[in-house]
Amino acid sequence: MPSIRRTFLQRSLRSALAIGLSLGASWAVAQGQTTKLMVGFPAGGGTDAIARILSERLQAELGGPVVVENKPGAGGQIAAQTLKAAAPDGHTLFLSHDHSITILPMVTKNPGFDPARDFVPVAGFATFVNAFALSSGTPATTLKGYVDWVRQQGGGKGAVGIPAPGSVPQFLVQVIAQKNQLDLVAAPYRGSAPMMTDMLGNQISAGVASIPDFIENHKAGKLRVVAVMGTQRQAAMPEVPTFAELGMTGFEDIPYYGVFAPAGTPKATLDRIAAAIQKAIAQPDVRDKLTAMGLTVGFMTSEQLATRERRYAGVWAKIIKDSGFQPQ
Repeated sequence: MPSIRRTFLQRSLRSALAIGLSLGASWAVAQGQTTKLMVGFPAGGGTDAIARILSERLQAELGGPVVVENKPGAGGQIAAQTLKAAAPDGHTLFLSHDHSITILPMVTKNPGFDPARDFVPVAGFATFVNAFALSSGTPATTLKGYVDWVRQQGGGKGAVGIPAPGSVPQFLVQVIAQKNQLDLVAAPYRGSAPMMTDMLGNQISAGVASIPDFIENHKAGKLRVVAVMGTQRQAAMPEVPTFAELGMTGFEDIPYYGVFAPAGTPKATLDRIAAAIQKAIAQPDVRDKLTAMGLTVGFMTSEQLATRERRYAGVWAKIIKDSGFQPQ
């Protein structure tokens, strides 16, 4: 009888070991799979550059390749729709700022996705500000100087580039126009990269985008950032005043950057990716690169990012409503 029991136990242990090894192998394969980090804008823009900095470090933290996949179009709408349709396995992620997640659903009749239902926040990693910049061919060196120049040159009419229609930059242009009694048209582009090309070529005199989009050319003297959002000046360009300093209040709540996954992604998977993001941005080289781009780096848990998004949505819902903008 003891012999039979010993044989049974040995077989049970061998079976358990085999199952454990199999599961371990499956987990290793899963970790070694390629993870796609989608960006809703063209290569060459600020969001794309941020994604590439983060993806390099995430590869080591996640134990497998992490590739940036650009899906430009409609202000990130195409990328968001792709995320909605993706398998909830943690291998398709969306690195996005406020526009695609918060603003698009408020300015588009049928965006094709509902962030609250179709996505789950993984983690936030930074905040940033939008800024107003002038092309080098524009003689003005301040926001007031630009306003005066538009009045003199165009009778109060002018065009200001924006990365996407129905975006925070568009509403910022509207407020600037209203406060200064100008007839400014927000000229939408397919992302900040083509807008920047036209600004550097002096095809358009001014533009509104994020500091990461402007900072390199601002420091090189190829364009001039003349005002930033937020409650304080930015460490990356301390010489530039805030809109509030210039008498334009209402733009103190600043946008965020975060990573999102399809709804239904297991919590254990989300926690593993969030931990990888937290470790990645804690690395001095990653933090320094992101800070140099004008970001304020800081980790937000899934819950903190969700709270941040809801608060931001409340602020901009009022601004959009007061502007008279009709969803399109």
